[in-house]
Amino acid sequence: MTVICGLKTNHDGTVAVIADGELVFSYETEKTANNARHAPLDDVDIGAALAEHGIGFGDVDVFAIDGWAGGRVVAPTDRLTGTDGWLTVAPYAEAAAGDPVLAERRAKVVFDGRPIEYLSFTHAAGHVAGSYCASPFAARGEDALVLAWDGGMSPRLYLAHHDTAGIDALGPLFELVGNGYPVLAAHLDPFRRPAVELAREDIGDAELELPGKAMAYAGLGEVDPDLFPGIAEIIPDRAGPATRYSSFRYARALVELSAGRGLDSASLIATYQAYLAERLVAGLTSVLAGLGTPSPNLVFTGGCALNIGWNSALRASGLFAQVWVPPFPNDAGSALGTAAAAAMALERRAVLRWDVYRGQPLRPGRLEPSWVGRPCSPDRLAALLHDTGEPVVVLAGRAELGPRALGNRSILCPPTDAAAKDRLNRMKGREWYRPVAPVCLEDRAPDVFDPGTPDPYMLFTHRVRPNWQARIPAVVHVDGTARLQTVSAAQNPVLAEVLAGYERRSGIPVLCNTSANLRGRGFFPDLATAMRWGQASYLWSDGTLYENPALRFGAEG
Repeated sequence: MTVICGLKTNHDGTVAVIADGELVFSYETEKTANNARHAPLDDVDIGAALAEHGIGFGDVDVFAIDGWAGGRVVAPTDRLTGTDGWLTVAPYAEAAAGDPVLAERRAKVVFDGRPIEYLSFTHAAGHVAGSYCASPFAARGEDALVLAWDGGMSPRLYLAHHDTAGIDALGPLFELVGNGYPVLAAHLDPFRRPAVELAREDIGDAELELPGKAMAYAGLGEVDPDLFPGIAEIIPDRAGPATRYSSFRYARALVELSAGRGLDSASLIATYQAYLAERLVAGLTSVLAGLGTPSPNLVFTGGCALNIGWNSALRASGLFAQVWVPPFPNDAGSALGTAAAAAMALERRAVLRWDVYRGQPLRPGRLEPSWVGRPCSPDRLAALLHDTGEPVVVLAGRAELGPRALGNRSILCPPTDAAAKDRLNRMKGREWYRPVAPVCLEDRAPDVFDPGTPDPYMLFTHRVRPNWQARIPAVVHVDGTARLQTVSAAQNPVLAEVLAGYERRSGIPVLCNTSANLRGRGFFPDLATAMRWGQASYLWSDGTLYENPALRFGAEG
């Protein structure tokens, strides 16, 4: 058995293990011990995660470390040291189209005084390899185009080959690094950053938090297509290598371009988002014409693939037989991705066996004495949701991969009262305009949503059908859309049973689903955290319902 351990050491720190083509686990630091969102890797994540699965450092055949700009990263622990505390790694991306994508860098690191050789692949290669190998296309033995667009690179197109387990770099579509979207938001209310940060062209960690908020805020605005030609003049086509600093110049130019047009911040963000969707489709149309490939498959990955507007535009373009986005397109998938790159390069293995629930298990801890537990089946949980209308924290099995809570680290709530969205946002300390996602039985989704196609990872836009908007108002965004998660019994039998039970009682196959976490932290790692949080009076975990009557409150909170 070949054991490959992938490491992402800086923000979104993660350790993942692939053994003989199967993902054993992928643990994100932010989902351990209520760590901050996007926390870097540390030694607990490496050593403890391996040991939990009976793997020692000596059992690992290949260590692979994610690449980064400048070709080095900070060593994630004092016990794991490179040169002056730094590890030598591959760069962020290949230099040009045609360059080898799976070329590894080899170096040595010292762990507890023992030298260990490791490989490193570019950050882009990790995104591409992990997303393609996990795709349904690889599983079916099909090639696919892979569009990778991350915070530090322009949208780049690749061709992944199943038979040879190779990847060809086809080059960028246009020159705009992915952080251009949050950088624009940072120039606008309500996201405006301090002038000193913008002056030095550095908004730091805020770039990681802004995209999701800006995407939600854009739903409040109106798209102004008349601004598209002006934006096209600002964003170059292939004018040379893009940098994160060019994003600040473009953002300032966009703000100046919109001056005097009466656009509020939400409308400017919505317009910019819509223009970039159009630009992506146009660039892909041009590339496909040159390739002469009719209706290929497309994988979209990188942090920008969390933008459901862009995902939906690519799917609606009609250019591709199928568009697939992994649940871990951002850097949460980088450790898995660099391990997959090693499997492609060393084993010629292009298929990864996996499922989305390969994250951390619930950690043991002392339960709060004020909470009382009793047996409760998923169907009885559905009855509780229907009868009380109360939100329930659901912590079950292993955590989801990536940033979306998909039923194992979720807060579920009936969607029938519009006030439920505001209540959930208040509970979590979120902005009022943030939408709450619906989770729906897969076979019922087409009746409620348009198009209602299977979307198990909550990564595409769907419109709520007019006859359903008044029935499920809590999950309808202000623009009439919803970020749908579909569920089947095969994907998550417990969540599917809860939904089926709720529909039998209410006639509605939909519930609200938002992540269970402290503000600014990863998913709850244990029951004790959820109990101490004190914002919900019900907690369900693996067949047991815990209740704290002292926390019970009405819909007004």
